[in-house]
Amino acid sequence: QVQLVESGGGSVQAGGSMRLSCAASAYTHCMAWFRQTPGKEREGVAAIATDATTTYADSVKGRFTISKDNAKKILYLQMNSLKPEDTAMYYCAAVEGRIPYWRLKTGEYDYWGQGTQVTVSS
Repeated sequence: QVQLVESGGGSVQAGGSMRLSCAASAYTHCMAWFRQTPGKEREGVAAIATDATTTYADSVKGRFTISKDNAKKILYLQMNSLKPEDTAMYYCAAVEGRIPYWRLKTGEYDYWGQGTQVTVSS
């Protein structure tokens, strides 16, 4: 069992920046960030594999950067040029095995954090 704990959410004005962190209790092959707003399905934001290859949703490309400190087992999401439509609950996810991480599918991840709220005001 892997525990994931997110931190770093909060409120920011449009155009601002924020960094989310996710501390994992054990090593996992692939980690990702998802987000969800009320009434909508959880959507993939970005994922990173062990070899540091990454993938991003089109809506965040060029603005968000996912990274991972393997030694500390911490996942990051640097979010720049934030927009009101980025407002959501952000979740960290992880899976121990190898998956087609570029698909950003919720069903392929075994472990989830409790979520951290990000609110972007216009």
